[in-house]
Amino acid sequence: MLFFSKNRFFSIIILIVSFFIPAVGAAGILALLFSLMAGKLLGFDTLNIESGIYSYSAILFGLGFASNFEFGNAFMLLLIIGAVLTMLFSVALSSKLNAKNIPGLSLAFIFTTWIVILASKQFAGIGLTQRHIYWVNETYAIGGPQLVDFVQMIENWQMAPYISGFFRSMSAIIFQGNILTGVLLSIGLFINSRISFILTVIGYSVAIMFNHLMGGFNTGDLSYYNMGTNFMLVAIALGGFYLIPSIRSFLWIFITVPIAYILVVSLSSITLIYGLPVFSLPFCIVVILFLYCLQLRKSPGKLVTTPIQYYSPEINLYRFLNGKERLMNRYYHSFTLPVLGEWMVSQGYDGSMTHQGDWAKALDFVVLDNDMKTFRLPGNSPEHFHAYNKPVLCPADGIVEEIVDHIEDNEIGKNNTSQNWGNTIIIQHANGLYSKLSHLKKQSFKVTKGSFVKKGEIIAACGNSGRSPEPHLHFQIQSTPFIGSKTLRYPISYFYSRKSSVAALKNYSIPDEGSFVSNVIPNVQLQGAFNFQPGETFEVIADKGPSEKWEVLTDIYNESYIHCKEQNAYAYFINNGTVFYFTNYIGSKNTLLFQFYIAAYKILLSSEKEIAIEDNYPLSILGYHPIRWIQDLLAPFFIFIKMNFESNVKQEDVFLSSGKIEITSKRTYSIGWKKKEISKASIIIENKKITSFSINQKNNTTEVICNFLS
Repeated sequence: MLFFSKNRFFSIIILIVSFFIPAVGAAGILALLFSLMAGKLLGFDTLNIESGIYSYSAILFGLGFASNFEFGNAFMLLLIIGAVLTMLFSVALSSKLNAKNIPGLSLAFIFTTWIVILASKQFAGIGLTQRHIYWVNETYAIGGPQLVDFVQMIENWQMAPYISGFFRSMSAIIFQGNILTGVLLSIGLFINSRISFILTVIGYSVAIMFNHLMGGFNTGDLSYYNMGTNFMLVAIALGGFYLIPSIRSFLWIFITVPIAYILVVSLSSITLIYGLPVFSLPFCIVVILFLYCLQLRKSPGKLVTTPIQYYSPEINLYRFLNGKERLMNRYYHSFTLPVLGEWMVSQGYDGSMTHQGDWAKALDFVVLDNDMKTFRLPGNSPEHFHAYNKPVLCPADGIVEEIVDHIEDNEIGKNNTSQNWGNTIIIQHANGLYSKLSHLKKQSFKVTKGSFVKKGEIIAACGNSGRSPEPHLHFQIQSTPFIGSKTLRYPISYFYSRKSSVAALKNYSIPDEGSFVSNVIPNVQLQGAFNFQPGETFEVIADKGPSEKWEVLTDIYNESYIHCKEQNAYAYFINNGTVFYFTNYIGSKNTLLFQFYIAAYKILLSSEKEIAIEDNYPLSILGYHPIRWIQDLLAPFFIFIKMNFESNVKQEDVFLSSGKIEITSKRTYSIGWKKKEISKASIIIENKKITSFSINQKNNTTEVICNFLS
């Protein structure tokens, strides 16, 4: 957690090097155990305790406390009290700060250590240690003269002072100051995250350059601990952990690290009066202040805060890049088009006629015939227009807020500017989110004020009332419930769009003016097959290899997933009624569940149009591959590797609702302009169930039978 990671290999390295000074490592472990016991006894949230959120500051306290004080009875008593106090601070700070989406970082460690240091001055039973001076004795106790010789060889390596300073700064993060610890931590950090490693280099370099440009501060302020904990970790936190790694997040390091440096110097002048190290307080202040201020922005801007934390800058970045549609489900309400069949957008956002100023973000719809006309001859009456009296649909579930239903239709070519919006319905979908449909036909409403309406329900008919020279439907999203409210830019979740004869599926986008649009009509077979409900279990039997049992579950965040019990693998998914897609996979890649994740990565739950659905897998599924590591280093600036997905739905008999459906998909791998097919897959659906799927990789096909158990 100190390095913003949950990688087990890296954690083992940290554990080992912390015992290079045995007393320090032992104190860290003891502080952890005491804090865990306190957390369990007091009944704090088990997930936060086991994940390290409540306990990693206690480890820091133990490491820091043992680095400064000698072992003894008084030491042990203060260690227990300090570990419990750190746990309490961690719980309290997490409760207050996490509610505002702000991390507590190492504030609990700082407060507790300051309190104990100040109190220790009054206790004769505890004294400062000379352990850091006589480190050879500690090293000798671990591995004898051979280890001492090896460590001294590393310490005496011929390297530039700035390079040795980098490794010492890295080791100082866990309260050491030797090159070997820094080298091992650097290796572990690089294996865990290439982006985090390069950020530590940048953070260290910026601090060195800033010190040089300012003429050099007091060398006591430029300690290895401050270089590592305050400057390196600021770079990781704001360069690629709490923010999605990008050129902009990297550039902000050139501002945030100097701010942290100034805070180190200024705060040290205050804390040292009381004999207190400044510790990582500058790091905490800079990160918390920066993240809090980002939440106060009026518009999101180009710096993107990490929406879902995977504890890896690479995974955060790759999932953000390929999962924008998936994130739309979290950020936006799902709206469909308020029309039945295919309509044309006669005026779109920022239209040249009436969609301007505060009312620019709106859509007008009309119906055209094969001759591209909105009416049949003679065209002098509303009834002659194809849109007139056509059903108007509810775009999303909600409650009817307002209805106007008394205005007569206009004669063709005339406008009623005194009653601009004509017959109108306003629907509330959430707090501060409303839709407005206008120019409706008088007395065509199927709902009343205050009634609940469902998405796709017919609510009225298209008319020609208000400022409407010919029958059309006006549709807008707004944040207030009033007729005449300002419009709000808001995407339609899924719809077909075409400007020629070929239609394309649009995801969370704004329909273009002049385009022909229509809603996606789901297939009941597909909807039933992918309608995985919590508690359902499946037996999955392969012709090669062992079988598996899958269970559908929901976690505490209300996210649905399929769990493979045998391999303890998890495949998270979303089914929004129109599209089924996976959002994350955790576990071994040698499972049938992973093969299903690859095969059904994104499926359109409709068979009415033979449209290829495309998406990109997160590059994290490549695993530890050398070329992936190169991509990781360049990822914030440039993506040259892509893992592509494509699926197609084919139904044997489109007129038979229970007809067999085959979904074919393929996975391709591209580097630059070179593209290579990796695998093909087929999923068979019958009677609203997935009966089988197959995967072909490297001319090797695996056939899998799926049996629904409960």
